[in-house]
Amino acid sequence: MPAKRQRRSSRSLYDLPLPSLFGDDAMPSDAGSDDDAVFEVVRKVVDEQRSKMAERAATGIEPMAAVERDEVLRFMSFGSGSSGNCAYLGTRSCGVLIDAGVDPKVVLDALHRCGIDVATIAGIILTHDHADHVRYAYNILRNHKHMRLYATLGAFKGILRRHNISRRIKDYHTPIFKETPFAVGALSITAFATSHDGSDNVGFSITGAGSTFVVMTDSGIITDRADYYLRRANDIMIESNYDRDMLLAGSYPEYLKQRILKDTGHLDNAVCADYVARIASQQLRNIFLCHLSEDNNTPEKALTATRLALTAKGFVVGDGSGSLDDRAAQLHLLALPRFDVTDLHLLR
Repeated sequence: MPAKRQRRSSRSLYDLPLPSLFGDDAMPSDAGSDDDAVFEVVRKVVDEQRSKMAERAATGIEPMAAVERDEVLRFMSFGSGSSGNCAYLGTRSCGVLIDAGVDPKVVLDALHRCGIDVATIAGIILTHDHADHVRYAYNILRNHKHMRLYATLGAFKGILRRHNISRRIKDYHTPIFKETPFAVGALSITAFATSHDGSDNVGFSITGAGSTFVVMTDSGIITDRADYYLRRANDIMIESNYDRDMLLAGSYPEYLKQRILKDTGHLDNAVCADYVARIASQQLRNIFLCHLSEDNNTPEKALTATRLALTAKGFVVGDGSGSLDDRAAQLHLLALPRFDVTDLHLLR
């Protein structure tokens, strides 16, 4: 809302000359008893307005105009897991998709329902070249030609080598480099090294609207550079892929179990929980657990492990439901669903 309009809307009605409420011509100078009755009605309306404003001030509730003018980061997940990964992060003016492994129709329908104009999405930032993160990238790009694919050279070469994908995707590629910030609209994004068995693997630290959101998915360990950025975040999206006991007792062949357990595999619930509890601070507001295994984990196991670790450190943990108890919590913990779209979260 423009500053001038904001100042006008924040003025009390009591500050306005009463004739101006109806227009100068509506109140003749020789107004009689009927006009006095009108004035009395107006005064009652004004008194009600003043009472409401005083109540808002006492309860700390911001007027709607103030809420609407704030520029905040907004986050939504369209799916998180081995079947497909894609999320949105942005403000009203600019946003990005994090990976592109979910059906574009699901993504676009969800954006539309939340009133997010696809024209404000500048492109896709790619964590690595595995199919569940890149499967629909070209489909999205060719149908929205204003978008770019932000990927490291190693990850981009991996896409061309690993997948049956149109070489025209080169027309949309913007190379990025680890530890080198790049701007996407009002967002400042820095890629950092993670530890996975893709061609090139990164997480992202994304700063905008006064907040920092850090993504670290598909990593067998917490790398030094991931640790550096995660400790400075206000909101994090971190992998909690498997429960070790479920994995070891499960039906996966041995070679696949070992691939997951390796430092270049995935992160287990216990490691994620211990790490999050160690870095949690007053600046950390939201923790989104991502890439939960369908076969070797459950949302309940992942959430319980991290919640217990946090409460043991004295944190009051909310569930993101928006209830009174949740709003009173110091930080909020959610597990991103494998197949379903989440609500649009305002990160403030």
